[in-house]
Amino acid sequence: QVQLMESGGGSVQAGGSLRLSCAASGFTSRKFCMGWFRQAPGKEREAVALLHSTGETTYADSVKGRFTISKDNAKYTSYLQMNSLKPEDTAMYFCAAQGKLYCPFEAGNYNDWGQGTQVTVSS
Repeated sequence: QVQLMESGGGSVQAGGSLRLSCAASGFTSRKFCMGWFRQAPGKEREAVALLHSTGETTYADSVKGRFTISKDNAKYTSYLQMNSLKPEDTAMYFCAAQGKLYCPFEAGNYNDWGQGTQVTVSS
C-alpha cells in the first residue's frame, strides 16, 4: 500500500513562495509518477502539477510559469516549488502517486492520498 506524507505548507503574502514536499513509501519499483492536487473549500479537488515517470510534466493552466514539480527518485520524494503565489492559490494541497508511466489528471483516478498541507495566501 502506498503511503504519502506532505509537508511545507504555510501562510504567505501574495507574491511569495513556498516549497511543498511529499514523501512516498510502499512502491516496489522506481518507475512511478507523482502529482500535486489542491482543494479549496466548497470546490472539487483539482490537479495542479503532474510529473510522469517519463520525466514529462503537466501543469494546470492557472499555475503554468509559477509552479514547478520535481522529484527525487532515490528518496521517493516529490517537490512542488510555488512562486508568485496568489490568493486564489489558497487551498489544501495533496500529493498522489501511482506506479504508472503517466499520472492521470483526474483526482478520482487515485486511491491513495496524504493528509494534505494547507497553503494560505493573503493579499
